[in-house]
Order: sequence, then structure tokens, then C-alpha cells
Amino acid sequence: MVTELTNGVSVSVETEYQSEYSSPSQYHYVFTYRITIENQSDFTVKLLSRHWHIHDVNTYKREVEGEGVVGKQPIIEPGQSHDYVSGCNLKSGIGKMWGTYLMERQMDGQLFHVNIPEFTMIVPFKYN
Repeated sequence: MVTELTNGVSVSVETEYQSEYSSPSQYHYVFTYRITIENQSDFTVKLLSRHWHIHDVNTYKREVEGEGVVGKQPIIEPGQSHDYVSGCNLKSGIGKMWGTYLMERQMDGQLFHVNIPEFTMIVPFKYN
């Protein structure tokens, strides 16, 4: 697990290879990642949008932007957390992701970014 704290908001990421949905012979590797966003600040915050950088080793780089996370724009009270699971497909079986969330402090509407720490996705049999 990797974790990063930005502006009082902690983001932790855990990844898992999904062999049952992958097809290595067709260069299709599926990973899931669980994100936990913990509000360690004194203010209620709302997650407005996400911006991801996805690098598939030696094949492609892409960016993904959109509102919220998995169809939600969660409001997170001080001391509370929000978690969700999403996924990523890779062609090489080795890649990494990182990004930012755009948050809004509910008290005064102040916008700020929270870093999503860089994490790797590696098919277990590529370790050997």
C-alpha cells in the first residue's frame, strides 16, 4: 500500500491483479485498485473531480479526467473516510498510475488539489 497526505487529506492505494478477467495471450491484463481517502483536516471536503496519468510500460501513456469517482462526489467530514474500488487494463502487464483529486472545502468553497500517490501494477509472474 502507498499513502500520501496533501492539505490534510490522506490517499492510500492498494492494487490487485485480476487473473480471472485477464488474457495474457491477448495482451490483456486487468488490475483493480482500492482507494481510501481520509479527511485528516478540520474542514468538511467534497471530492469534485479526478485526473489520472496511466503509463503502460513500453506501450502507451494516457490521461483520464472526469467528475467524481465511480459516479460519486463524496462529501467527507473531518475524521471520516471514503473508499472505492476501480480498475485499469494494461497491455504489457506492468504499469503505473498517479494523479490528483480536485476538492472543495465546504465551509468557504475554496478549491484545492490532493495528490494520488504513484502506484505500480505488475502481473505476479513478471516478478520472476
